[in-house]
Amino acid sequence: MIQYPAKILVAWAEAIRGNKKIRDWLIANGYKELGLFVFAVYHNEEARTWLMKNGHPHLMATITGAEGDKNAIIWLQKNGLEPLAKMALVGDGNNAAFEWLKQNGHPELALVAKRIEFVKDEIEQDNNDHHSINKHT
Repeated sequence: MIQYPAKILVAWAEAIRGNKKIRDWLIANGYKELGLFVFAVYHNEEARTWLMKNGHPHLMATITGAEGDKNAIIWLQKNGLEPLAKMALVGDGNNAAFEWLKQNGHPELALVAKRIEFVKDEIEQDNNDHHSINKHT
């Protein structure tokens, strides 16, 4: 896994939150995988495929783990990516994993994970509301 500067992780969290300008900046400035991660969180299949085909299955596993795929979390753990496994768990509503990230020196990842959880919950709520229009990405 690539190590990112803290300011890039904070930017990633803002992009996930919906800041399209920052998302586009990430894509254009050497962090394409993080920008496309944002699209993938919003279920963009092209972005999901790109992540898998371009050496970022760990990012895709983080997303699918946040969507409830326990095998993705196990895969992350088996591959020594415990912080990403914890992010996935936070994305799926696990508060203990959020505390683990904060207590083990990953506050920026905790922030990103909470953004993932918010987006995932927002998408689920929109999907359950037949009056909603697809407003994401």
